[in-house]
Amino acid sequence: MTRRLVLLLGPLLCLPPSASAEEWRSITPDVIYGHKAGMALTYDVVRPGQNANGAAVLFMVSGGWVSTWMPPESVVRAEKRALNLFEKIVDRGYTLILVRHGSSPWFKVPDAVSDVRTAIRHIRRNAGKWNIDPARIGVCGGSAGGHLSLILGTMGDDGQPDGKSELDKVSSRVQAVAAYFPPTDIREYVNHKTLSAQFPAIVFPADQAPGVSPLLAVSSDDAPTLLIHGDKDELVPISHSERFLDAMKQANATCELLVMPGAAHGFPGEQGQQAESALLDWFDKHLKPTTPSEKTSQQ
Repeated sequence: MTRRLVLLLGPLLCLPPSASAEEWRSITPDVIYGHKAGMALTYDVVRPGQNANGAAVLFMVSGGWVSTWMPPESVVRAEKRALNLFEKIVDRGYTLILVRHGSSPWFKVPDAVSDVRTAIRHIRRNAGKWNIDPARIGVCGGSAGGHLSLILGTMGDDGQPDGKSELDKVSSRVQAVAAYFPPTDIREYVNHKTLSAQFPAIVFPADQAPGVSPLLAVSSDDAPTLLIHGDKDELVPISHSERFLDAMKQANATCELLVMPGAAHGFPGEQGQQAESALLDWFDKHLKPTTPSEKTSQQ
């Protein structure tokens, strides 16, 4: 199970050395988007250089709904090496935002869902500060991070006019999603007899599980979604993505599933590169400006 937890953190957080990366011009760490239990909720903002395209990609820092911290400089590095996924996102002109949530074991899946919805509202409200278009925000993540990405893709709203705070009035929608091996129906995991000890985030009242299951929230206005899943995954079976794909098709929402043959819960090497390319191309397709004038206005 320890190995499974490492896999939940996923290849997205691996930082393999190699050969060439541009020096990133602007990193703003630990932006506070909220507070809970006497602690700050934060995200990091990594802005590209002159190739900025005005769109943002959020990465859900979550494995097993454990949200780890590391200096953003160690994620998007200045050294000349082969680009990891985070650097590739910035290299394509996207502002990268690393979002953390209240972490397991102290907080549960519904808490993480609430946190990331607050985070997207905060990011959108401050879009001008980061020079991003609030109408062009994507989100990605792996496993638990993929689940939270799908939450934003399926459960986003236009804001609550009568919200208790100004932040509540801001939209929590995103415009594109890419999710690696995401659990889509949390009812299958809540209070699971054998997994609960290793993943305490799934221990919460079972009647809350439908409300944090993206599969049950699919509708026609959901964000275009790319799913990437190994067909030998035992921790999160590929059926989670297959059922989500079917639901999106039935709702006439845009969704694609990239299957990794023989892959379990994670896919390094060639399959990892294929997954990264698919993710980047998905965001290019759904987030980049559609006209030259729109692109100019974002520079």
